[in-house]
Amino acid sequence: MNPLFDYSVFTIENPGFEILYEDGPVFVVNKPAGVQVQAPIGIDNLVSRVKHFFELRDGKGPNQYLGIPHRLDRPTSGALVFARHVRAAQRLSHQFEGRMISKKYWAIVEGEIPESSGQWEDFIRKIPETPVGEVCPPDKKDARWALLNYTNMGSVEIQTPDGVFKGTKLEIELETGRFHQIRIQASSRGHAVWGDALYGSAVPFGPEQEDPRARAIALHARYLSFNHPMRDERIEIVAPLPAYWQGGN
Repeated sequence: MNPLFDYSVFTIENPGFEILYEDGPVFVVNKPAGVQVQAPIGIDNLVSRVKHFFELRDGKGPNQYLGIPHRLDRPTSGALVFARHVRAAQRLSHQFEGRMISKKYWAIVEGEIPESSGQWEDFIRKIPETPVGEVCPPDKKDARWALLNYTNMGSVEIQTPDGVFKGTKLEIELETGRFHQIRIQASSRGHAVWGDALYGSAVPFGPEQEDPRARAIALHARYLSFNHPMRDERIEIVAPLPAYWQGGN
C-alpha cells in the first residue's frame, strides 16, 4: 500500500466508499467526491482504498489485479465499476468504447434553465499543459465533438453566508464522453456546476476541505447500466446522493 498514507483508518465496515454491487469479478462503488480514482504513490486514492478492502476481507495482497474500465473526475461522486480480473476488464472496456453502457448524471448548475429538456452540442478540447478544457471552433487542433441531452428536474437554491444562490437540477445523459464534458458545456452557457471553481462557479458546495482540490462539485454519476461481463444479464446501478446535496435522494 502507499507508504505515506495510513490506510489503517479504513476498515471492512468503513472502507472509505459505499459498495453498490458485487458479483464475481464485478465490483461497483459509490465514489466519494474529492478522492482521485488513481494517484501517485503516497497520495490517497480510490484504487488503493478498494485494494485495501480486499486485502482485509479476502486476504489479497497489494499487487492484486484491479481493472478500471472508466473514471470519474476527482470532485465528482457516484457509480464507478471495477473489474477483478483481466477478462472482465476487457469486456467492460469494450462496452464503454462501443457505447453499450448507459450513464446518467445529476448536476446542479448556476442560474435558472427554463427549458424542460434540451441538447447541448459543441466542440471542446483540453487546453495543452493545463487541467482545464474549453469550447472551441471545430477546426481547432484537438477539437472533439461533444453532445449531451438533459432533463430539467426543477429549480433549487442554497443559503450561504454570502447570500442565496439559485440553480437548476439536471439529469444528464452523455452521447459522447469527453474531458470534463459536462463541466465545460455547462460553464460555457453561463451555468457552471455548483462548486466548480475551476470553471467559474462562485457557489460554495459540499463540506469545507483544507485542500481546495478535495472539495466536491454538484455532479454525481447517478445511474449506470451495463452487461455483466461473464453472463447474459443487464445490470442497473443507482448511486445514492451524498448527504450534502440539495433535494435529497
